[in-house]
Amino acid sequence: MKRLIDEIARLRTAIGRPVKLMEVCGTHTVAIFRQGIRGLIPPDVRLISGPGCPVCVTAIEDIDAAIQLSQAAGVRLLTFGDMMRVPGGKLSLMEARAGGASVDVIYSPMDALQMAKNNAGSQVVFFATGFETTSPLIAATLEEAERAGVENFFIYSAHKLVPPALSALLDSPEVLVDGFILPGHVSAIIGKRPYEFLAGKYRKPGVITGFTAEDILEGIYMILKQIAAGRPSIEIQYRQAVKEEGNPRAVSLIEKFFQPEDAHWRGIGTIPGSGLRLREGYARFNAKRHFSLARSNALEPMACSCGEILRGIKTPTECALFGKACKPERPVGACMVSTEGSCAAYYKYGGLNG
Repeated sequence: MKRLIDEIARLRTAIGRPVKLMEVCGTHTVAIFRQGIRGLIPPDVRLISGPGCPVCVTAIEDIDAAIQLSQAAGVRLLTFGDMMRVPGGKLSLMEARAGGASVDVIYSPMDALQMAKNNAGSQVVFFATGFETTSPLIAATLEEAERAGVENFFIYSAHKLVPPALSALLDSPEVLVDGFILPGHVSAIIGKRPYEFLAGKYRKPGVITGFTAEDILEGIYMILKQIAAGRPSIEIQYRQAVKEEGNPRAVSLIEKFFQPEDAHWRGIGTIPGSGLRLREGYARFNAKRHFSLARSNALEPMACSCGEILRGIKTPTECALFGKACKPERPVGACMVSTEGSCAAYYKYGGLNG
């Protein structure tokens, strides 16, 4: 590891200017803090967080829609546990449940389907969130629901796609990034090709890395080597888990049940082609079509900088609410909710919690 640290310092000197790298994945954000990566590299190789926490980017309007479903007669809403405390316009799902709404936490989409099978008198809705890592699991669940002829199972799709978000970031003049530490888990599904526009169109290098200290340091080294040579490309460091073609079976499952649509990202706005909606042939599973849902017009909390943090424009400590009005036990913004959220990671690991 010392060799990598020395090589990173040498390359930074050869580049001759500060370098800003964005880690896209929330798991990387936590790993960088937990393993003290910032203390091992030159201070002017700056690591900033991006929109890689699915909890953080789930829009207020989707949380409010999920709450509406949980309050509807005869409906049981199921969700992953990390969505429970995400603020909506007025309530979180946890607060809605405390007020009598029907919300249950599950650990797998198949658990949601089993709940539907066991409760034929209820309409069971799974609040389907996450990136490309979770969407194949949802697709496989829908495939099983179709095979079993389950008629009381629905999903509310709030899935997000990572590559369109990176394109939107780079199209913004506010976002100044020299390279990307690309997500290992997402890339195990989609492979390398969907990121190639970063190097081709935007001339930004990217490396798909794993999560150990050595993985991340090697990824940083590989990015700096590209910058120093002036030859941006997309490389895979995490070869034990990521193949160039990704997982074709998982991708084909996604494509069978879903198609891209424009999606709203919390704090960022609407990004073309960055969400997934059910194809017309599977509309019978679509909670957005089956239930009448009022659209929420709630705005982000005043003074919350979550949007700027997700775009790499600010760090959490630059938010006026950080560690004061906004703490993990009472989050104002979604970036403080999940353990993979930038604000929560800064608060827990950054030595900044007073």
